[in-house]
Amino acid sequence: MFHARRPRSPLDTCLTVIWTVQASAGPRSLERVLPSGTAQFVINLAENRTRSYDHRQGFRCTENAGSLLGGPRTGYEIIDTDEQTNVVGACVAPGGLAFLAAPPAAAFAECDVPLDALWGHHVVDRLRTRLCEARSPAARLDALEAALLAQWRDRALHPAVACALETFARRPAVSTVRDAVEAAGVSARHLIDRFTAQVGLTPKRFCRVRRFQRAIALAHSGQAEEWAAIAADCGFADQSHLVHEFRAFAGLPPSAYLDHRTPHRNHVTFLQDDAPPAA
Repeated sequence: MFHARRPRSPLDTCLTVIWTVQASAGPRSLERVLPSGTAQFVINLAENRTRSYDHRQGFRCTENAGSLLGGPRTGYEIIDTDEQTNVVGACVAPGGLAFLAAPPAAAFAECDVPLDALWGHHVVDRLRTRLCEARSPAARLDALEAALLAQWRDRALHPAVACALETFARRPAVSTVRDAVEAAGVSARHLIDRFTAQVGLTPKRFCRVRRFQRAIALAHSGQAEEWAAIAADCGFADQSHLVHEFRAFAGLPPSAYLDHRTPHRNHVTFLQDDAPPAA
């Protein structure tokens, strides 16, 4: 049972959605979580830990904090579905970490950071307690929103970064880093440095991941009968370019994404050959 809403002002400047999931536990399995290029706050209330599995090291399990900030990623993660039965979270808008965390967003790229390290142990414990005591999904979202608002700081994105994000959003299929540089009126190096610091990814990698996200959004909605058309609509050079990017970001071809997609477009069930030994 999934509930979500757009946060109230001023959080709507840096978060796209806050959400909560409560579900009955099913058979344990693993899922591939595809990269979105943006960060996400996640608090696992079923148990005070999260787990990830490294497919490059024999699916070695790594335990992380139960409350964490998942930084902007360009690679897929492997998670345990046992951890999706009682969770709350918030999705950060591109550049939104500048309003919610002190270090540059680049410091959080490709990693998970315990919320204790950002907010302090007592703040996180108090939030977990309030979330567990909440009597409705709306009350949970209110509690999370209040905690995030307490961390919000009235900062501003660098003008060149704000201009680049606007350029990429206005024409997502065709905008290039050169377009952003020209729109911002700065040097390429200046834009790349500021953008990477505040968004967490270089402009080029950000555009690649967002283009990939546009493609899976179309595929997930049932428009994948013609991959060549999706490639053209999303700004790929051709269908082979789209396949290459699928493999780079999802670790699988587009056809396998369709075969193993779930109700959540960024979650893909594991191929049978991928599965690790039972825990």
